[in-house]
Amino acid sequence: MTDVNTLIEGARELGLSIGQNEIYEFTTYKELLKEWNQKFNITSITDDIEIDIKHFIDSITPLTLNIFNDNMKLIDIGTGGGFPGLPLKIMNKSLGVVLLDSTKKKINFLNMVIEKLALNDIEAIHGRAEELARDKDYREKFDIAISRAVASLNTLCEYCLPFVKVGGYFISMKGSDIEEELKEAKNSIKILGGRLKDVKVLNIPLSDIKHSLIIIEKIKETPTKYPRGGGKPKKKPL
Repeated sequence: MTDVNTLIEGARELGLSIGQNEIYEFTTYKELLKEWNQKFNITSITDDIEIDIKHFIDSITPLTLNIFNDNMKLIDIGTGGGFPGLPLKIMNKSLGVVLLDSTKKKINFLNMVIEKLALNDIEAIHGRAEELARDKDYREKFDIAISRAVASLNTLCEYCLPFVKVGGYFISMKGSDIEEELKEAKNSIKILGGRLKDVKVLNIPLSDIKHSLIIIEKIKETPTKYPRGGGKPKKKPL
């Protein structure tokens, strides 16, 4: 039987509480994730406890930052199976959430989960960050852009900062070894209108995993020529 007991315990260690409604939603989400994963590769993590630790608990760690307020707008870039955007939405229903991914099957999965959980003010979009960030309906419209995507920080900044309004934040979820990435991203953070606000290194509860939350504040508008197209943010980071 599917349960989320590890998540409940891990959340408690983070100082977060999960209500009965959220327990049902996380349990349903996990069941659907395991079911779909048999047909499509949504995630390589399929063990019950591993899903709780590496997907659910990890995804809600940003709620320990003193950043989230009610009715904020958040975009999750390269969301994959919905991480961290969907767990954040389950924990904070007032968040307006956009889940962005370039893989159509993952977006189909997310739309099905959103429908099944009857969540409001959340949409899953099939697209690329460098294209959507040029759309006036999405550019500099978000309080928070977040990404657990596997790309270097200087590349991620170009994908994510254009979505953030001045005064908002880009949160990059990374491993523990980030010194080199921070050094390499210094230039791109500045060019794109950001400044490094804080780095929080934390232990993921009930595991020996150490992760970092890199918080970049948006202090001025991103120049209109960014993000660049044609894969340039990855091939030639700023």
